[in-house]
Amino acid sequence: MCNRFLFVVAILCLSVAARSQNFPTRFETSGGKQTATYPEIIQWWQRLDAASPIVSMKEMGPTDAGHPLHLVVVSADKDFNIASLKKKGRHIVFVLNGIHPGEPDGIDASMLLVRDIVAGKWALPKNVVLALVPVYNIGGALNRSKWYRVDQDGPEEFGFRGNSRNLDLNRDFIKADSKEALTFTRIFHYLDPDVFVDNHVSNGADYQHVMTLIASQHNKLGGGMGEFMNNKFVPELYKMMQQRGFDLVPYVNHFGKTPEQGWTEFWDSPRYSSGFASLWHTFGFVPETHMLKPYPQRVAATRALMESFLQFTAANGAEIKSLRQAQKTAYQTANRLPVKWSLDSSKPASITFKGYKSTTKESAVSNLPRLFYDRTQPFTAQIPFYNFYKEKAWIDAPKGYMIPKGWHTVIERLTANGIKMQPVKRDTTIEVEAYTITGYQASARPYEGHHTNGNVSVEKKIKTMTFRAGDVWIPFAQPGYRFLLETLEPTTEDSYFVWNFFDPILSRKEGFSDYVFEETAAKFLASNPEVKAQLEAKRKSDPAFAKSAAQQLEFVYQNAPYVEPAYMLYPVFRVVK
Repeated sequence: MCNRFLFVVAILCLSVAARSQNFPTRFETSGGKQTATYPEIIQWWQRLDAASPIVSMKEMGPTDAGHPLHLVVVSADKDFNIASLKKKGRHIVFVLNGIHPGEPDGIDASMLLVRDIVAGKWALPKNVVLALVPVYNIGGALNRSKWYRVDQDGPEEFGFRGNSRNLDLNRDFIKADSKEALTFTRIFHYLDPDVFVDNHVSNGADYQHVMTLIASQHNKLGGGMGEFMNNKFVPELYKMMQQRGFDLVPYVNHFGKTPEQGWTEFWDSPRYSSGFASLWHTFGFVPETHMLKPYPQRVAATRALMESFLQFTAANGAEIKSLRQAQKTAYQTANRLPVKWSLDSSKPASITFKGYKSTTKESAVSNLPRLFYDRTQPFTAQIPFYNFYKEKAWIDAPKGYMIPKGWHTVIERLTANGIKMQPVKRDTTIEVEAYTITGYQASARPYEGHHTNGNVSVEKKIKTMTFRAGDVWIPFAQPGYRFLLETLEPTTEDSYFVWNFFDPILSRKEGFSDYVFEETAAKFLASNPEVKAQLEAKRKSDPAFAKSAAQQLEFVYQNAPYVEPAYMLYPVFRVVK
């Protein structure tokens, strides 16, 4: 009986191994010169799903390209129910591929890795579940050409950076203009991943390293998670990658000059994937292979790093889970939270950088000196890496926010992120903290579909406001509190005000005719001597103002009850009592 059982097991193992041989990728059949097309990728994953009991692929939601976004889950115990897996203590590593389809390294590396897991050639740790999006930017993947990314060494043809609406999806995680971003948001919260990995390819200087890495900025990640990220997670990844033959280095955030003098850590604000992950207490990473390295080498490095993430998570899963839970609890009840940081250049880290000597030579195009990296002169040096930031602005946590129901585009994005809220059942008058926008600078040119507002300043006052039935109450003490803070506080770097969702308040809807308002203004000043005194004082201190009748009428209008209350009044109100 035992021999028969062993025979059956052997046959099953051989069967799985044989099936895996039926899943070659275009990357392999082309000798590492090509990457699969979008239809080939989806068909490949569909066939692997059908053949393997540990792989499941599902459609998760729409994209701007008109094709559904897929999620692949690889689970060693054949359980694909996320709630069930979390109850079993499984730790989830979530990998996003093809956000920039001209950077397809992760697409091919994921196919090779999961195929080898199915074949038993690489063991997925039993306490880890791998979730991945095969291709995120489907519209960009369908828009293939051999002419994109002119500096990149392979593959022969690949997709375009922009999506079907020419949006850069790695700037869209907060503003969520694309259907992809809204679907991703639902996937992210469905998984609540412990570790998030967004595979990319870098631009910039030339150097010896094949793989560079952006980690969630540890000071902004904060608390025990930030310390763990900086002192254990990242250093261990470096060791694991070195054991696999790849010397990892931080993303070379150095443009315009050569990097030998060191560089500052990339600041991953919430518009970026890893910055978005930080808002939800997930360890976020953006691997960036080096564009000038041959494609097979880049794919191998990407796979090696994914293996490292899986193995590190398996070995440290209990601590990761504990840190995440502790931080969720502690920050959710905090009274005061940081919202802005500045670089602390007084304590750089020292990293080993393997570069090429930079020099200049005559340009064959302009006949002028041009930058040149001499690969015949490699060097290894210890250089400074500035990766410490200190808090420079804080905000007191409110009990919650009130938003009038008319601001539905904001409410829709909060809803997509699982923010708990409830409509007011009847007209209600309460005391709130209200911001008035006192200054901002609109961008001269559009950026990712928006004219962003920078250098925002506000004045905060206590007001008694009446909210109508259907307006929305949002309690602050909930898992999404960091998301609320970053999106609803107008002075944060990626707030919805910065992304101009609230621009209608920045222009007046009412006004006056000078010749008519002259009489009204005179009567108002006669009965309001304090405003008249302010007017006279301004005339004395400002000669240009004193010579402008229009400016003086405007001054009276602004200080009289005739001015519309909605002008410059930020329509998200803080409830503090």
